[in-house]
Amino acid sequence: MARSIFHSFTKNLEVTDLRWMPEDGFSAGRLRIELLSGLTVALALVPEAVAFAFVAGVHPLVGLYAAFLVGLITALIGGRPGMISGATGALAVVMVALVAQHGVEYLFATVILMGLLQVFAGVMQWGKFIRLVPHPVMLGFVNGLAIVIFLAQMSQFKVPGTMVDTGHGMSGGEWLSGTPLYLMLTLVAATMAIIWVMPRITKFIPAPLAGIGIVAAVVIFTGMEVPRVGDLASIQGGLPMLHVPFGDGLGLYGTALAPFTLETFYIILPYAVILAAIGLIESLLTLNLVGDMTNTRGGASQECVAQGVANTVTGFFGGMGGCAMIGQSMINVKSGGRTRVAGIAAAVFLLLFILVGSPLIEQIPLAALVGVMFMVVIGTFAWNSLTILRKVPLTDAFVILLVTVVTVYKDLAVAVVVGVIVSALAYAWNNARRIHATTRQSATEEGAKVYEIHGPLFFGSSDGFTELFTVEDDPERVIIDFADSRVVDQSALQAIEAIALKYETIGKNVKLRHLTRDCHTLLTKAGHLVVDSDDDPDYELAVDYSVRTGVLGGH
Repeated sequence: MARSIFHSFTKNLEVTDLRWMPEDGFSAGRLRIELLSGLTVALALVPEAVAFAFVAGVHPLVGLYAAFLVGLITALIGGRPGMISGATGALAVVMVALVAQHGVEYLFATVILMGLLQVFAGVMQWGKFIRLVPHPVMLGFVNGLAIVIFLAQMSQFKVPGTMVDTGHGMSGGEWLSGTPLYLMLTLVAATMAIIWVMPRITKFIPAPLAGIGIVAAVVIFTGMEVPRVGDLASIQGGLPMLHVPFGDGLGLYGTALAPFTLETFYIILPYAVILAAIGLIESLLTLNLVGDMTNTRGGASQECVAQGVANTVTGFFGGMGGCAMIGQSMINVKSGGRTRVAGIAAAVFLLLFILVGSPLIEQIPLAALVGVMFMVVIGTFAWNSLTILRKVPLTDAFVILLVTVVTVYKDLAVAVVVGVIVSALAYAWNNARRIHATTRQSATEEGAKVYEIHGPLFFGSSDGFTELFTVEDDPERVIIDFADSRVVDQSALQAIEAIALKYETIGKNVKLRHLTRDCHTLLTKAGHLVVDSDDDPDYELAVDYSVRTGVLGGH
């Protein structure tokens, strides 16, 4: 069995997009675009990684290590070129409780276990189940995510150093006001304007990078007193990037991995499962989103493995783990990044920032990065969903709004699960209402009444099925024809036997036509109950049911 799973997985890898070069080959221009796109992403990763470490209650280096390692490994072996991974807020909000209760060393062990679970999910090819996420859920997801990204930028409009530790992350703080606020808003608007105008002037430099560079140059040379990346770092204890050796995660500021005991396993397992699920859901949804923008498909299982390997390695190096970052992925794709080179470049540039470039990076005004993220918000939000809400079925409109709200007020994983459940229930309810029957007199058996069943017969429609029959008023011979129906599950089989039993109890004969061959086998009550037909369909049931034992199992 293991060999079969491995062969199936490796076969899947053969069709996964692992290219390093675009289809038209690598030119100097293409390489320039990929490198500059990676630089743009790296600049946006620094404050994000620091901020998410802030949320999780750990040292900034824990977030920066995760951004580098997760970003590099997923860029090398991930399911789709163009995606950017790193430390994310969705994971940070789960980690904060673990760190507060048990310490950062348990976080590293949790991240390792999280990665192993994700690798297992990839090997089992569970990533393909992301295709079960309906389009309304995707719309709600991107809308909610855009709102979350927007709200996350609001903390940059607070006076640096005024936020406090509540025990569940940092919050509070004084809002900017007066001249500092107006200056911040002006720089944000200027950055957004540059990003909007630049593609109309030249595409030599990615628009987001141009926006950051121009605004940063103006601020530095004029000496404007505005919040900068260094201010964000200072409230975390600074960015002592040259004072803590990279890879010191096993002994980061005197800590080590949690002891490998059964007690540790019981502590970290629930967190690891939740983090693995959130990370995979966000990564696979990002995979689909990037795929829609770059017209690429596949790679879900490979992305699961890549995320798992990245998190396992990151845990050993003292990183907080991560997953795909939709905002940074959008920046990369819209800046022209299409191959793995952009993702690798982003990770390498980030490492250079950590090791040697911190003095320069700390001078970048937060307003420039906020402007970039605001443009990401505008590009991420599905504005067409506002117009289609009145055109799509009411259930779909409700799902879009529900997923958006839950994403904002809870988290991404819960929102997607809720959206899928509601969509599935709505689908089941709509199909349950489709069951109906037409009646006629049999042309081959005189005096026999024929019920022609229409619509799927499954757990949701089984009660409606039994209500179609007038058992007491029907003649001695009754034929139930399933040519226009589909028997789906054990509940359907039980409903068929129940109605047949009602007829037999009062001495009437029932024959079933156009059932599948497996239904013939499964309905073992009596030989005269089924009439074999040459044109019986060949589809199979999803379950195996025994009337005698009542045992339900997989086919």
